Amino acid sequence: MNSTPSNTGDTMSNTTNNTSGSEQGVMVGGAMMVPSKNIVENAAGSSDHTTLVAAVKAAGLDGTLAGAGPFTVFAPTNAAFSKLPAGTVDNLLKPEMKNDLTKVLTYHVVSGSLRAADLQDGQKLKTVQGQELTVSKKDGKVMIDGATVTIPDVISSNGVTHVIDAVVTPKK
Repeated sequence: MNSTPSNTGDTMSNTTNNTSGSEQGVMVGGAMMVPSKNIVENAAGSSDHTTLVAAVKAAGLDGTLAGAGPFTVFAPTNAAFSKLPAGTVDNLLKPEMKNDLTKVLTYHVVSGSLRAADLQDGQKLKTVQGQELTVSKKDGKVMIDGATVTIPDVISSNGVTHVIDAVVTPKK
């Protein structure tokens, strides 16, 4: 008779308290990322992605990434941006640097909806920016151009996001 209490865990209450109805999602940056929201709406709720969201808006890409897609986004955290040389982010956010910022951001976006299970070791992913990212898989970890995927498969209405621990930059 005590099977009912054991089936009501904190996980389920966390998912239902933060979303409408019983929609399942993934916690990122203190917010529930849910499939009914688009990539931009989900990212905007994450306290770990405020720099990325500000950069996407500064580049004018928020409308595109809120569009139909599907997109796969490799989303660097605030901590990832803080690993860049001092002044890099502030410089990229200047209006006159919009083209460079756009190149860096679109290097994190691939057309299509790719889950971690779809990614293969050595696979090349053509980015929206035009260059390729390289996937590596080792010991159960997925890496994108050397950045580790820390939270995979954050599903949105218009694609999938993988949280990464570094900002990947296009080759010159």
